[in-house]
Amino acid sequence: FADIGDIVRGKDPFYGNTHESAQRKVLDEKLKEIFKNIKRNNEDLKNIPLPKVREYWWALNREGVWKAITCDDDNKLAGASYFRGTCDDDGTSSRAIHQCRCKDKKPGKGSGDVSIVPTYFDYVPQFLR
Repeated sequence: FADIGDIVRGKDPFYGNTHESAQRKVLDEKLKEIFKNIKRNNEDLKNIPLPKVREYWWALNREGVWKAITCDDDNKLAGASYFRGTCDDDGTSSRAIHQCRCKDKKPGKGSGDVSIVPTYFDYVPQFLR
């Protein structure tokens, strides 16, 4: 999730192999074009630098990206394991369930932790993660 945030915001210091690095450059160019279109089509964003538009978009959409990764209303993610097992109180490995916290509740102001992204690692520099 945090890497997606870095890529969207243009802050991913990818140090992969040459082929992957070339693909990352293509992706970044496509994202720049997308964000230029967003900027061009939104009067409020016209005078804001492109990197700030990317930050703005991520801040507005990070919860939706989180839900897209973790919520599984129609069981499409049955075999996926985005979350790895961690230690349980009895020393065994366990995996969190209902990670997206969207069970039959609507998110809203003052509604506790329903549907929130349970991490801010997307704002922590990669070398510190």
